[in-house]
Amino acid sequence: MTTILIISLILTIAVILIPFVWLKDQDGDGDVDLDDLKIKAKDIEEDLKAGVKETKRRVKNVKAEIKDVVNSASDTLDQVGDVVDAVKGKPRKGRKPKAKK
Repeated sequence: MTTILIISLILTIAVILIPFVWLKDQDGDGDVDLDDLKIKAKDIEEDLKAGVKETKRRVKNVKAEIKDVVNSASDTLDQVGDVVDAVKGKPRKGRKPKAKK
């Protein structure tokens, strides 16, 4: 019984003291209070907004790169058909080569 009482007392003290150990004085008044928590929450909110902005920028860049890759891949597929025709012996399609002088 006394063991349970001692453990619960230690846990209670730990629950009370841990937030004060982890938090630091944010507003410079020498103590840790709710104002410090509000300042910390504002900092977290600003970091989240910056992270969301950066993520949106990266997503936009990735979409543009994917579009470029799709266009390049479709051009490559068009050229593959020409290679197959050349192997079969068919005449070259497209612009005629420049005549040599």
